[in-house]
Amino acid sequence: MRTGVKASAAALAVLLVLLQYPLWLGRGGWLRVWELDRKVSAQRGANVQLRQRNETLEAEVRDLKSGYEAIEERARYELGLVRADEIFIQLISPPGAAPAPSSHPAERAGAGAAGGSPGTGEPAP
Repeated sequence: MRTGVKASAAALAVLLVLLQYPLWLGRGGWLRVWELDRKVSAQRGANVQLRQRNETLEAEVRDLKSGYEAIEERARYELGLVRADEIFIQLISPPGAAPAPSSHPAERAGAGAAGGSPGTGEPAP
């Protein structure tokens, strides 16, 4: 009778292991669910960043479509262009003097030194 109890206990233990295997390691098991949950969280974070970037781009497109102010601002800061009725003045520091830091984005990027042809609104060749 003792061997029957031991055999029954062993059979139940094997059955329990067989039932637990799909729960933990199977196709729809907890480990897979945790891995997919981690991937979903990472993708949601990436989606938030992309959504913010898209909103910024949409606002920029609306500005560019709505008027010339945004286009003019971009041409000034990124290309260093001036209007036909403006005069371009470039201040040069004396030799040996450290240049003053600029708050103009185009000058920080190096486009301010290229300037343009004064009074023409076109970039210098």
